Amino acid sequence: MSRPAGNTRLKAARLAAGYNSQQALADAITKGALTLGIRGLAVGVRQVRRWESTTPPWPQPDVHRVLTHLLGQSMEDLGFIPPWGSTRPQGGTATDAALRTSPPAGRLAAVPAQRGSATQPATIGRDFGAVTRSHRHLYWSVAPAVLHPAVLEHARLGCALLPETANPARQTLATALAESYLLAGRIEFFDLRQPERASETLLRALQAAGEADDPLLGAAILAHMAFVPGWAEERDGAIERMTAARTYARRGEASAEFWAWLDAVEAECETLCGDPHAALRLIHRAEDTLSTGAEHAAPEWLDWFSPVRLSAFKGNTQLKAGHIPQARQTLHDVLDALPPESAKQSTVVLGDLAAVEAADGRPEEACRYAIQALDQLAITWYATGMDRVREVRRTLAPWQNEQCVRDLDDRLYDWGTTVNALQY
Repeated sequence: MSRPAGNTRLKAARLAAGYNSQQALADAITKGALTLGIRGLAVGVRQVRRWESTTPPWPQPDVHRVLTHLLGQSMEDLGFIPPWGSTRPQGGTATDAALRTSPPAGRLAAVPAQRGSATQPATIGRDFGAVTRSHRHLYWSVAPAVLHPAVLEHARLGCALLPETANPARQTLATALAESYLLAGRIEFFDLRQPERASETLLRALQAAGEADDPLLGAAILAHMAFVPGWAEERDGAIERMTAARTYARRGEASAEFWAWLDAVEAECETLCGDPHAALRLIHRAEDTLSTGAEHAAPEWLDWFSPVRLSAFKGNTQLKAGHIPQARQTLHDVLDALPPESAKQSTVVLGDLAAVEAADGRPEEACRYAIQALDQLAITWYATGMDRVREVRRTLAPWQNEQCVRDLDDRLYDWGTTVNALQY
């Protein structure tokens, strides 16, 4: 049985351009990026191999630019199929084209390129953005399983409207669409624990940010994408995405809060990958950045970060570094300072406090904090908070016959908590 030929168009173009091996093309892309002023871009032979497979993934925007520059052909001529459908001329209206490429219900639509004539009014971007802002505010109180489908459908609407919208409304619409995709990706990763789906969604967010030419929003999306390899303890992948995020942030008007948040994200990745001391250095730098300030204001959508949330990062890192008294004090201060609407974050802090007490050999105190976290999770579900409680329970194995641990198990495995945990 013959093997599939793969993407013969790209292979033929590669050979015609004088790159006799996949490694040669990978090296040329990495060098060519610097020539075009793109820093921090590196491509390996494994990626080129995927491009020459029977189902080549659509490259990221910067790679797209370098690849077409080196080989002198369009992406479609190189055998790639845009995730939003072909950009070649086709019959029907722009709306028809968008609907033909719309995914089934429950999945996100891709970001279409501009085509067709503008039929939407100049207010469309502002109107669409008003719903996006409402979803952003609802995130902190509405159950993720309820909010997530609404965000998905809103993103699909944005994809249908984008080809029908002309600038400057198109840029406003694309910015709001990128934020909607980012919110959907955040829910999938942090609330529903679906990292693979979140990766796909965040890539759509990055495409929309590119349509909007919003480097700061692009930086935020790339930093969220770093969480995926970071939580999988794949340090190289996380640091590569953080390098890209910082590159994009330099192109925009980043605030002190934004730079501090980037340090906090990288610190969490370093902690998860086993280097909490490097993480503490990053957090100290973030604290210095916040105290110094910057000339630019924080963007409106940066509502997931504040000085108290930086302290929450710090407390967790101190715990992982073995600085138990410091972690206890930091986390107590955070719990006292969190605003009432930060219920999701409080479950994480309570879980970390439980871990502090378990590490200090105080199972009764650990169970008390863990049960408080479960009480809050019963009101506002947050998969990340549940992960913290489960981690604590594993560390309580030496005391599993103690009454306090049995009481925790009764609470951890009651009907509601068990169903929620298995559902998400």
